[in-house]
Amino acid sequence: MEARPSRNGARAAITYMAGAVALMAMSVAASPASADSLPGLRGHDHTGITVPDINQAVSFFTDILGCQKIMAFGPFSDDKGTFMKDALDVHPRAVITQISQIRCGFGSNIELFSYTSPDQQVVQPKNSDVGGYHIAIYVDDIKAADAYLKSKGVHTLFGPIPIGEGPAAGQAILYFKAPWGLQMEAISYPNGMAYEKDAAVKLWTPKDPAK
Repeated sequence: MEARPSRNGARAAITYMAGAVALMAMSVAASPASADSLPGLRGHDHTGITVPDINQAVSFFTDILGCQKIMAFGPFSDDKGTFMKDALDVHPRAVITQISQIRCGFGSNIELFSYTSPDQQVVQPKNSDVGGYHIAIYVDDIKAADAYLKSKGVHTLFGPIPIGEGPAAGQAILYFKAPWGLQMEAISYPNGMAYEKDAAVKLWTPKDPAK
């Protein structure tokens, strides 16, 4: 019989994980800026994600999550040369069939890619895999977000989980999945997080985009 962690154990593990991440961010933010920096650095502009079905992905972000599609362009390819390999480090015959750029309220943009390629891999990485990732979206009310996602048939994981200890105390999080398996997170901290009390520099947050 496979042993499964209790809900209390899972909650404690996630609380520890969130606290550790926030503590690391706090220590980095409080440390002196490096003398070396990318010239003209302003911030995170977008994250690019390759999806199996561009129409499905755009529909999920716009019709379910409420984001906006700003523009789309493509295709891009090089039938005979090595431009795709040289510029993007993909197979020379790879084709970007479409790029759609999405804006979700305040925050960096999301760039959705549709590719075909002779060597394309179609397995979505787990969060524990090297290269695994998730997209977190800030919401004002985590319980309302949970109820809404469930009403739309979105696959939600265990939660919402309130973080009550460590520098991330004040957070509540809920992981959910896009139809093609992309890991996403709803996060909320309407009263802030514990680390903010003594932080010289705070993490940027969509709830106060001007700060």
